[in-house]
Amino acid sequence: MTEERTKKILSLLEKAYPDPKLMLRYKNPLELLIATILAAQCTDERVNKVTENLFAKYKSANDFAFAKQEVFEQEIRQTGFYKNKAKNIIACAKELVERFHGTIPETMEELLTLSGVGRKTANVLLGNVFGKQAIAVDTHVFRVAHRLDFAKSNNPDKVEIELCEIIPEKKWTKSCLLLGTHGRQTCIARKPLCDKCVVEKLCNSNDKIM
Repeated sequence: MTEERTKKILSLLEKAYPDPKLMLRYKNPLELLIATILAAQCTDERVNKVTENLFAKYKSANDFAFAKQEVFEQEIRQTGFYKNKAKNIIACAKELVERFHGTIPETMEELLTLSGVGRKTANVLLGNVFGKQAIAVDTHVFRVAHRLDFAKSNNPDKVEIELCEIIPEKKWTKSCLLLGTHGRQTCIARKPLCDKCVVEKLCNSNDKIM
């Protein structure tokens, strides 16, 4: 992995996806936090369908904190693993109310103290609503990072470290969005669209289909 190759790949991706964004729909940090927790092992499209009604009903951390678990489980059932997600979201909301006056903390250290929040979720918030540079390794970023030989580890947190080492800090958030967008639109899990890939000539992945 050379600095020049990394720079060239990111430049090509930026031209292909000039305005990369998260697929999750949200209006504020709380909504993004809830949506990201729900997105674990679930598609963004399905999460967006669920949160459309969810966010109309629950508008504050206090609302989520006092949700009835059995009812809430059914409201998020379509996202999968709904029992555990409901438990974590309600616990997280209570912690926000009790320790942070109902607002979302803006540091990695504080975010990681919340139920259901790991580094990926924390980085999504830091990079997309708090204006900080962060790399959130979701399934798409993880896959593309490996196919492009940006990362070796099978641990998402270690992949985050590997990406931070080769990507300039000022480009962490943007690069993360680029890799994620490329993973959703072109470098898909099954049968990647290599014939339409702008970085195909720089890719040596065993998954290539030509």
